[in-house]
Amino acid sequence: MLGAAGVTAIMLAHAWRRRSSYDFAGKSVVITGGSRGLGLIMARELADEGARVTLVARDEAELGRAAEDIRMRQPFADVLTVAGDVRKRYEAERGIAQALDRFGRIDVLINNAGIIQVGPIDHMQLSDYEDAMSTHFWGPLYTTLAALPHMRRQGEGRIVNISSIGGRVGLPHLVPYAASKFALTGLSDSMRYELSGENILITTVCPGLMRTGSPLNALFKGNHPQEYAWFAISDSLPLATIDAERAARQIIAACRRGDAELVITVQAKLAILARTAAPELFATAMSFINNLLPEPAGREGDQARLGRQSESEWAPSALTEPTYKAAEENNEM
Repeated sequence: MLGAAGVTAIMLAHAWRRRSSYDFAGKSVVITGGSRGLGLIMARELADEGARVTLVARDEAELGRAAEDIRMRQPFADVLTVAGDVRKRYEAERGIAQALDRFGRIDVLINNAGIIQVGPIDHMQLSDYEDAMSTHFWGPLYTTLAALPHMRRQGEGRIVNISSIGGRVGLPHLVPYAASKFALTGLSDSMRYELSGENILITTVCPGLMRTGSPLNALFKGNHPQEYAWFAISDSLPLATIDAERAARQIIAACRRGDAELVITVQAKLAILARTAAPELFATAMSFINNLLPEPAGREGDQARLGRQSESEWAPSALTEPTYKAAEENNEM
C-alpha cells in the first residue's frame, strides 16, 4: 500500500514538473554578475533559447566583452548591459529599471553577483564581512524588491538566487563568504514560501565547486600564494568539481520547472547530508581539514590580493589547468 502511494507521488511530481515547463523565448531575464563566469555562461544558454538578456555588473569593459561574446555565438541575441554595483540600492534598482525600460517587463531575475574571500579569520576584518553581506544578501534583496511589483502585475515571475554549498555548510577559510551565503539561503527559502501562491517561484541554488575560472578574481588573505594554490587546485579537480556549462544547464532547467532548491554535485549533497545526520562527526572532519590549510601570516596577510596576484609554482601548474582554461573561456582573465 505504501509502495503504491510512493509510486503515485513520484508520478504526480513528474507530471507537475512537465506541466510547469517554462519557455524562455522572448522572456526578459536580468542576470547580476553577468559579465563573466557562471553569470556569462547562463546568459549564453538563455540567449540561445531566445531570451532577452540584461547583464548587470560593475565593470563596463567586462560587460562589453560579455555582450560581444554572446552576440558572436548568437547574432540575433537581444542583450542589454548595465554597469552598476548591486551592493548600492540605487544602482541595483537602476539595473531593474533599465531592463524594464528596454524590454517592457521583468520575467526572470537571476541573482548571481558574488565575491569570494579566502583566508583565515585572523586576517578577516569587519569590512570583509560587510562586503560579503552587501554582495550576497543586500544586493539580491534590493533587486528582488525592485522586480517584485512588476512580476506581481504580470501575474508571474521567476527568481533564482545563486547561493552555495557554503550557504548550507560552514567552510573554514571562507567565513565571510559562508556566513553571507547562509543569509541569502534563508532569504531565498523564506520568500519562496510567501510568493509561490502568487505564481512567483523562487529557486535557491547551492552549487558545489564549479570550473568557472573564478579563483583568478577571488580575494586572498594570509599566506597569499598558499591560500590561492589550495583554492585553485580544489577548483580544478575533475572528481570534486563540475563543468560550469553543465551546472548552468541544471540551473536553467530548475528555473524552468520552478524548483524550490537545486544542489549541484554529488559531493555537495553528501556534505549537506553528513552535516545534518552527524553534526559532531562532520565538525570534527572539517576541523581536521582546517588543520591542513595554511597558517595565518604576518601583518602583510591582512592585505587582500586577487588570485592573479598570488600565483606560485603550484598555481598556475598542471594541477590548475582546468581553472585557467575556464577563465579564458568565461571572461575571467
